[in-house]
Amino acid sequence: MPTTNTATNTDTEGWDTGMDALGQGAALLDEVEAFVCRFVAFPQPAAATATALWAAHTHLMDAFDSTPRLAFLSPEPGSGKTRALEILETLVPNPMLAVNATPAALFRAIGDPDRPPTVLFDEIDTVFGPKAKDNEELRGLINAGHRRSGVSYRCVGDGASQTVVAFPSYAAVGLGGLGELPDTVLTRSVIVRMRRRAPHEKVEPYRARLNEPQGHALRDQLASWAESVIDGVRQTFPTMPEGVTDRPADVWEPLLMVADAAGGPWPDKARAACVELVKVATDPTKVSLGVRLLADLRTVFGRQGVDKLPTVTLLECLYAIEDAPWAELGGKGLDARRLSRLLKDYTTADGEPIKARNVRTVDGRVPKGYHSADLTDAWSRYLPPHTPPMASHGGQPGVDVAPSSATRYASATPDAAVTSGVADVADVAHLPGAATGAVEFGACWTCGQAFHRSESTAHPEMCAACAARMRDAS
Repeated sequence: MPTTNTATNTDTEGWDTGMDALGQGAALLDEVEAFVCRFVAFPQPAAATATALWAAHTHLMDAFDSTPRLAFLSPEPGSGKTRALEILETLVPNPMLAVNATPAALFRAIGDPDRPPTVLFDEIDTVFGPKAKDNEELRGLINAGHRRSGVSYRCVGDGASQTVVAFPSYAAVGLGGLGELPDTVLTRSVIVRMRRRAPHEKVEPYRARLNEPQGHALRDQLASWAESVIDGVRQTFPTMPEGVTDRPADVWEPLLMVADAAGGPWPDKARAACVELVKVATDPTKVSLGVRLLADLRTVFGRQGVDKLPTVTLLECLYAIEDAPWAELGGKGLDARRLSRLLKDYTTADGEPIKARNVRTVDGRVPKGYHSADLTDAWSRYLPPHTPPMASHGGQPGVDVAPSSATRYASATPDAAVTSGVADVADVAHLPGAATGAVEFGACWTCGQAFHRSESTAHPEMCAACAARMRDAS
């Protein structure tokens, strides 16, 4: 590895980067991180770590198979997004501010093999936000340039002499904007969710005449360091943190390669930042309606402690979930037909569409309903791991008991035992009274209807109507 530093620092009198020799990648990244933190109030240290790594990775683009977008997003203006991009402009090679760039200009610039730009796109909400219009070409370019193999095809020439030309789209792109990004961009990005500075958060004012040369000095040293390590970086395949797989692993691989090349504390520091930022990358409320339904169905089955429920009971339980959309969906609420349509897009472990099946109740009725066994495979594929506490017989949350569905809803298939060794319903009907202060809820063991009460009763397993009938019969 070369040990001669070819970077210059002629325009930064009084500014000491502390990098007098190559091979000190960790110290250089420390300097870069400290520099950006002087002017930007990051929401967490992991965001500053990711920003420093991203700036360094722009000097090593030829070593990677893909490049992550770095997206500074916030719900309100004045949160430091533009400032972060201004600081990055001083640290990356061939920066191109693309606020007013036309698609044609971007295609030509990114396709230049001699001076590929680092695109810094502020106000990205004008491209992807609700007010965006006629920006399909820009969207396609940003999406296609994530991988080295990405190209954009355009017709070049006049009239009958036009030919189709493949423009390379591979480029490092930094984004800043309000709101959210489309999933196609969000999943290819390191997301930094910016916020306005609190009164106690202090940063230095950024003065271009003074601070820009300081950033350029670091940029030059990053370029020299990158040149010295690029051959080794090309050969590495970093170990990903546990739980980071698939698209998040693709996003973070280049940044971890940079951290590993730098050494020192940076490999561990980068992986800690990776785990933290992957968790906050996606708005937890921004999921498809189908995934939300799967999550809420898992909650319902877990609370009830059953493995099958009639459709009418499922719907009532879904309506009762606070902040869920089901009671008002479409203005009329989720019904059996819409529930069926939403679930048929997902499959059982056998690859069959999830659909309603017969559920036999203890009173002999056989309504249509859903079996948790049919949903388990979809839960494992689309939801994070989760083991909800089972409800007790009296409906008290937090008490783990075995599911008692075989005593509530028997299988409608003849001679098919749902659970072996489960007592007949008559043997479990005489339950002890619910503990003082308990909140009783669940599906009635007799009629299957959902109920919930704010006070204890002698029959916590039944709805009020069935409990009254039992008292009258006795």
